[in-house]
Amino acid sequence: MLVSAVKIEVASQIQGSCSLMDLAKFENGAKGGQVLPSYEDEHGGVIVEMKEAMDPNDFALILRCSLSQWKLQGKKGVWIKLPIKLVNLAETAVKEGFLYHHAEPHYLMLVNWIPDTPNTIPANATHRLRIGAIVLNEKRELLVVLEKHGKFKGTGIWKIPTGIVDEGEDIFSGATREVKEETGVDTEFIDVLAFRQMHKTFFEKSDLFFLCMMRPLSFDIQIQDSEIDGAQWMPIDEYAAQPFAQQHSFFKYAADICLAKVEKGYTGFTPRPTTFFNDQISYLYVNEALNL
Repeated sequence: MLVSAVKIEVASQIQGSCSLMDLAKFENGAKGGQVLPSYEDEHGGVIVEMKEAMDPNDFALILRCSLSQWKLQGKKGVWIKLPIKLVNLAETAVKEGFLYHHAEPHYLMLVNWIPDTPNTIPANATHRLRIGAIVLNEKRELLVVLEKHGKFKGTGIWKIPTGIVDEGEDIFSGATREVKEETGVDTEFIDVLAFRQMHKTFFEKSDLFFLCMMRPLSFDIQIQDSEIDGAQWMPIDEYAAQPFAQQHSFFKYAADICLAKVEKGYTGFTPRPTTFFNDQISYLYVNEALNL
């Protein structure tokens, strides 16, 4: 039997070598030993990273065959990573029982739980991470901003600099960067004073907000025109006296904790470098009062 060039190209994506008989089985629609290239994850599952274009019908056939093989091998979760150029295969995967798990700018990840046991695949990331920066100078003045966009737009409410921590960025680095971007002020991270968890925010995700104490290293303000309408050094009592701050406990707590830090020796949490299995450095935030 002659095998078409298309089938040969598809077969080239299959693990191992394929005989003419295997190719003939594939062309005739038989589930004869063809398995998508994959590698095992750490939890008894497999990960497929699609890289080359494939006809959706051919993909459906080989995917069904692969699922059968993986089930016989006792595999659990199956992940398929589709680059954006192969998004046309997503519908096929969904028809074979896969669900969307998460998406990034350049790929879509789908997942399928094979065994007839409770699904233990972790959900997509449920939280985003944000910081708020308390920058207090020796005159007991707080660095505050007027936001140009969002819920504070046009309200005249002065607030501390806030922002989202970037992927791969540590809390202390994110706090330093956000203050610099919004106000032009250089700062040194001191500690995390408190944190808040709030639900059903950005795209129904939960929000973790870390309130950070920062020491100013410069004092001249240069605002970020695209995001900020104004910035200034404001006496902390004046900040706390804003009607909005009086009505919303979060603003009041921020001022109270700041004063407790300055006047009563309130101690927050500072980062200590740690390592794990792969020797990657991460940070454990601990209370300095422990003298570890």
